[in-house]
Amino acid sequence: MNINIREYMAADAKSASEIWNQVVDDGVAFPQEEVLTPESGDAFFKEQTYTGIAENSESGEVVGLYILHPNNVGRCGHICNASYAVRRDVRGEHIGEKLVLDCISMAKKKGFGVLQFNAVVASNVHALHLYKRIGFTPLGVIPGGFRMPDGHYEDIIPHYYDLRKDADQ
Repeated sequence: MNINIREYMAADAKSASEIWNQVVDDGVAFPQEEVLTPESGDAFFKEQTYTGIAENSESGEVVGLYILHPNNVGRCGHICNASYAVRRDVRGEHIGEKLVLDCISMAKKKGFGVLQFNAVVASNVHALHLYKRIGFTPLGVIPGGFRMPDGHYEDIIPHYYDLRKDADQ
């Protein structure tokens, strides 16, 4: 599958919302519990600093996305946050890695200095391996920071990536 990552357009609202909702429905990665409609999804994706769409360039299908936005304001406004979603039937094909790498590039273009993930669930081993391979730094463990669908709590491991470290490369 040949993947192209491009900027979100309103025409992507239905597909992007469906993919986002799959991750929400899985209940093991996103803190959100509310699903998006195409209308609420369009508003949500447009309000981000940037929403990237992973598109199968052979079929034109949307297969994943990411959102990029400030993690905080004011004196911490240079720190951004992102979330990634890949369609269930194409997970494991390295689309997530392409999304993260594009997000790092876009975060730099948007003037951010640090990319921080607030809540990487400890049982999300695929994300943890990916972030380690790319060069993210874990910040420790927050015990029981994420409520799973069955009601038990999993630890979360915040991570960061210093976008300034390879600015000269």
